[in-house]
Amino acid sequence: MYLWLKALHIVAVIAWMAGMLYLPRLFVYHSAARPKSELSETLKTMERRLLNFIMTPAMMVTWIVGIVLLLQGQWLGAGWFHIKFVAVIVMTILHGLFARWVNEFRFDRSKHSAKFYRIINEVPTALLIVIVALVVVKPF
Repeated sequence: MYLWLKALHIVAVIAWMAGMLYLPRLFVYHSAARPKSELSETLKTMERRLLNFIMTPAMMVTWIVGIVLLLQGQWLGAGWFHIKFVAVIVMTILHGLFARWVNEFRFDRSKHSAKFYRIINEVPTALLIVIVALVVVKPF
């Protein structure tokens, strides 16, 4: 059963990360769009659907199955796990920020530039590299 749960966890992580990488790219385009324009309204719909129907459910499955794997695999005492856990917490906080920004765009109240969103787009990638390296290599 552990391997099936691990496979489900990996699929959920892939879905979550696809959204975490794509949503800030939508923000880049949205920040350049004129408020109330057809493009802006289309991006609002895309952002909301991506967040609510893909990213958030995938994050929830990632967390739930991850906790089950943690308990079954008895990884709590592993040093690498503590760093991975902090990285996943940061990723979850970033997800929350993305949700906040989707809401700001929804009401045409975005406060950030396209450059800001381009930079933010790199954060999930860096976190993902750390998480995958720790899980695969288990350096300590």
